[in-house]
Amino acid sequence: MAQNWSPASWRAKPISQVPDYPDADALRATEQRLAGFPPLVFAGEARRLKKALAGVAEGNGFLLQGGDCAESFAEHNADQIRDFFRVFLQMAVVLTFGAQQPVVKVGRIAGQFAKPRSSPNETQNGVSLPSYRGDIVNGIEFTEEARIPAPERQAMAYRQSAATLNLLRAFAMGGYANLENVHQWMLGFVKDSPQAERYRKLAVRITETMDFMRAIGISSETNPNLRETDFFTSHEALLLGYEEALTRVDSTSGDWYATSGHMIWIGDRTRQPDHAHVEYFRGIKNPIGLKCGPSMTADGLLELIDILNPANEPGRLTLICRFGHDKVAEHLPRLIRAVEREGRKVVWSCDPMHGNTVTLNSYKTRPFERILSEVESFFQIHRAEGTHPGGIHIEMTGKDVTECTGGARAVSADNLSDRYHTHCDPRLNADQALELAFLLAERMKSGRDEKKMAVNA
Repeated sequence: MAQNWSPASWRAKPISQVPDYPDADALRATEQRLAGFPPLVFAGEARRLKKALAGVAEGNGFLLQGGDCAESFAEHNADQIRDFFRVFLQMAVVLTFGAQQPVVKVGRIAGQFAKPRSSPNETQNGVSLPSYRGDIVNGIEFTEEARIPAPERQAMAYRQSAATLNLLRAFAMGGYANLENVHQWMLGFVKDSPQAERYRKLAVRITETMDFMRAIGISSETNPNLRETDFFTSHEALLLGYEEALTRVDSTSGDWYATSGHMIWIGDRTRQPDHAHVEYFRGIKNPIGLKCGPSMTADGLLELIDILNPANEPGRLTLICRFGHDKVAEHLPRLIRAVEREGRKVVWSCDPMHGNTVTLNSYKTRPFERILSEVESFFQIHRAEGTHPGGIHIEMTGKDVTECTGGARAVSADNLSDRYHTHCDPRLNADQALELAFLLAERMKSGRDEKKMAVNA
């Protein structure tokens, strides 16, 4: 166990991005009630994810992490969860074929409710109110009443997370993820897109492979790996009171685990080494993520790695790099070299979303070509440094939204108002997410072929 640490030791540290709850007694009562609720995930599941990520850290796998920018209470329904899961399965299949490696599937779901903000207040038409910080904190409606942080929202977030997890576990383990269903995962609105034909061809190859395996006695009936999949949850752990309430001792190991999600991460705005978020994270045993933006220095990163992963445990720490398409070449190589020089075991993941946000026609958006450009640079830099580009971290949805411009269907600035539904930041729609997966698969296949050529030379 980390020295001088407890689930509450973060309370003695400075903290950023904390909501200003007007009723401290109500907040305390809610947190005490949450502390008596059952865990959402279990220590054994978190250990299984850490083991899978250890393989990625060693160059033997790829992390696919994605989901909603901020989950919504109002839009919580089974169809939306199913459609997200379908797109996620499609992406994972495409990536598995491209990489010829295991794909570790981690959703931004069942807990991704809180959002950091660049300003504590928002002004509209001369009226200033507290910023919307996610449904777990306050309401998105621009009224004084809705924007007051309300502790009872934490209990609502817990219940929605539990219901979402229940459905996801059923999908992952109940036969929906069966590779024999690969043709059925296509969403209706994607069927006439350029990605549909590429996916159909891939699905035919999978079906032919499954037919051959069945002929030699290997089927989904005899091999659970063909009909089930591991699917894990993750979120940014902003509300430390909520996290503390759901931090539990594992009875088998005696270690502390955050049971709000299998993997949680520290944001770029809350990664100060002497602040509350880093203090909380250093004591839990879950696999964790750390967002790395342009202000991250090599020495600062090494300091955080020493605090968060002192045992240099593979799979413990994922570095989620979010620089922007025009800054990645400046910042990523020096971080890679510092980490490699010190022999640190980490997963390198690319977040091509957060550094590429622009405003067009009064809408926040992310041009798809900039997203692709950052991903391309991420792979090229790792190839040049001789390191493993281990993952992708994206904001996406299974809905037919128009929030990010570009892609094969060429969403334009004028289209943004058609179906702009996000509660916070713009997300890739299913078509764009699948297009990105095919690009990644091509890059991973190219990298694999280059390694083979180098070995045979």
